[in-house]
Amino acid sequence: MKLSSWQPFEWTVALRFLQEGRVQTIFIVTGIAIGVAVIVFMSALLTGMQSNFVNRVLTGQSHVQLLTPKETVAPLEADHARTLSLIQIPLRRFKSIDQWQSLMIQLSGMPEIKVVSPAVSGSALALRGEASRSVTVNGVLPDLYFRVIPLPDKIVAGQANINSESILIGTELASDLGLTIGDKLRLSAANGRQLLLTVTGIFDLGNKSANSRITYMALRNAQNLFDLTGGATVIELVMNDVYQAEVVAQKIAMHTGLQADSWMKTNEQFFTAVKAQTTANTAIRFFVALSVGFGIASVLVVSVVQRSREIGILRAMGITRGQVLRIFLLQCGLFGLGGSLIGSAIGALALYLWQHYMRNVDGTVMFALTFDTRLLLQTLVLSTLTGLLSAFAPALRAARLDPVVAIRG
Repeated sequence: MKLSSWQPFEWTVALRFLQEGRVQTIFIVTGIAIGVAVIVFMSALLTGMQSNFVNRVLTGQSHVQLLTPKETVAPLEADHARTLSLIQIPLRRFKSIDQWQSLMIQLSGMPEIKVVSPAVSGSALALRGEASRSVTVNGVLPDLYFRVIPLPDKIVAGQANINSESILIGTELASDLGLTIGDKLRLSAANGRQLLLTVTGIFDLGNKSANSRITYMALRNAQNLFDLTGGATVIELVMNDVYQAEVVAQKIAMHTGLQADSWMKTNEQFFTAVKAQTTANTAIRFFVALSVGFGIASVLVVSVVQRSREIGILRAMGITRGQVLRIFLLQCGLFGLGGSLIGSAIGALALYLWQHYMRNVDGTVMFALTFDTRLLLQTLVLSTLTGLLSAFAPALRAARLDPVVAIRG
């Protein structure tokens, strides 16, 4: 009720002040727009870069990998005469995860987890004629595993067809052994077992080492090769939120006793760089907003001095200090809102031009950039609040002006 009685008057005076000081209004709005455009463009750019880097890291690995726990070290007595303990670290035994089928059902019920996929992973020799290479064999269930690693998208020759007679290999391994689609490849494990499989697909994971070492086959074939009937040595997990991987990994490790390695742990240096980039993004927003706020405050201080006579006349006519305060706050709120709308449009245009002209050598998009509506809303709120906060001190000064002194001055 009371709001409607004073709101039209204050709107009228605030808009009149804005119209009379057109040059100041244009400069303030332009400054805010430039600041907002920088925030929108840099935030989207850094977020896109960060997302691109994370996707590249996760292109060949799951978010969390569950393994059998490492065995503890055992003290060995040297002799009876002297008590000398030698600490020997035992080798990890190649064994299956206990009751992995029931564990998969439990993990699938966790809301944080999107995909659960079992695998048998181990080392073997890839043999072709007199040539041999040490490789990592991954036995998988394709329907589940392709939701962890999208292998069909990485096939450069053949198809991602995994069955009882097929194997998928990387581009480097294919080149080293002279393999093409339809060729036979023999695999030999340390236990003496061998498999003869047909190459049905050649993939490129974007990593030379991975392309020369990693192979994929059916889960049952890997179980037979490593004499692990019905077993699984690894459970791969995909999270709904990749940044919750370490929290979920620790939770699972505590309840199951398994070794849980998240991508954050296995790529610790990279994750530290990602966090530093996020901090830099926040710092950019803060300092740009701070500079815009001080710019508004400095201009408004001058405006209060210039309009002291008008303020004195209005006070003499009976308007309250609260009304004067609200006039200037409303004025700066409009500065912030108008500048943020224009700045968001400029930022969106800059993002479009970047996406259109900044491309890789082969003409593909450098990395995906998205204009997040949440970022727009956050920027609108931030700019408006910055305008209001920066206006508070000058507006308070205007409200405290003595009418008689202001008119005489």
